[in-house]
Amino acid sequence: MQDPNKLRPFFENVEFNREGSNMILNFGPQHPSAHGQLKLVLEVDGEKIIKARPGIGYMHRGVEKMAENMIYQEFVPVTDRVDYIAAGSNNYGFCATVEKLCCIDVPRRAQIIRTMLLELNRIASHLLFLGTHALDIGAMTVFLYTFREREYVLDLIEKYSGARLTHHNVKIGGMFVDLPDGWLDELLAFCEKFPRDIADYEALLDTNRIWLLRTQNVGVITKEQALSCGCSGVMLRASGYKWDIRKEEPYLIYDELDFDVPYAEAGDCYARYKCYVQEMRESVKILTQCVPLYKASEPKILADSPEFVSAGKEQLMSQNYSLMQHFVLITQGLKPPKGEIYLATESPKGELGFYIYSVGEGSPYRLKIRCPSFWHCAIYEEIMPGQYIADVTAIIGSSNIILGEVDR
Repeated sequence: MQDPNKLRPFFENVEFNREGSNMILNFGPQHPSAHGQLKLVLEVDGEKIIKARPGIGYMHRGVEKMAENMIYQEFVPVTDRVDYIAAGSNNYGFCATVEKLCCIDVPRRAQIIRTMLLELNRIASHLLFLGTHALDIGAMTVFLYTFREREYVLDLIEKYSGARLTHHNVKIGGMFVDLPDGWLDELLAFCEKFPRDIADYEALLDTNRIWLLRTQNVGVITKEQALSCGCSGVMLRASGYKWDIRKEEPYLIYDELDFDVPYAEAGDCYARYKCYVQEMRESVKILTQCVPLYKASEPKILADSPEFVSAGKEQLMSQNYSLMQHFVLITQGLKPPKGEIYLATESPKGELGFYIYSVGEGSPYRLKIRCPSFWHCAIYEEIMPGQYIADVTAIIGSSNIILGEVDR
């Protein structure tokens, strides 16, 4: 049995039972079900967990401090690496915060393209969640199916941005390029096919006896716990609180779209799984509604704000003033007005918020990222005691954390 006194200093204030038959078990930081470098120190009585303490920091890269030493435009690609499974949501969250701070009016077509890319990113993130969560519990077929469909989504994203994982497809003030020819047709073909694929996942899992035993009444989070522990996204909605920032504080064109917010009451791993699956259906509804809106919009994708946004490529190649302005923006950075701002968006995992404190320079004086995974990791202390060692995998999987977000 490991001596609790020899644990890292991080755990000095944790009182573990030093008498009796309880054992201290290290789950991670190198564990296939931890979805990153997460260390859980568990006090167990046989197979039953008595106490749990998450240890983080193994992937810390100082992202927020990096932002304070970069101009605003430089930092956009770095946001890809926060939640690298949903890079587009990070790009948009940061760019939207800067745009609100600078009062930049983004053209409608750029907003529609952003909405489509964000929902595709949401589907890709949810498919990876479902496939890996099912694989952790033992359902190999679901993993293969979800990654098959995820390839179609990544193909669409790649045809737009040229990348499949870290996209950098959003620019401060709009978008880099318009949608390529034939892209909308491929999107609609995917939207027609994908609901049948979702039905296949449900046929494999919804009534599967092993899946139900491993997920129902496991990792239960009450509504009160979810609210007091800062949960958001599916972690909050699956516990009975119907809150989605796209509905409550609409951004882009979400207030024009007809979609539902799935939620459940049970608060267990199974409820979270059902919410994630239903959210993918809602994303398909959003995507199909965006297509006619895009076709009816004017072909302008970049804001007309020369103080903060470089002109388009044609203007840069033909107008001397635009080229000079571009040179200043790239070398010195855009300079927002003095002030501070916090803007929250609904990422695939929950509330993703960026706080910026500006002193009028080309770099933020202070930047802070509110990542949902950090809060969803902290709640393990609350919900794991009383569960069994085998349930740890199911709880981590259903909480859908990414350690790039937790550590930053």
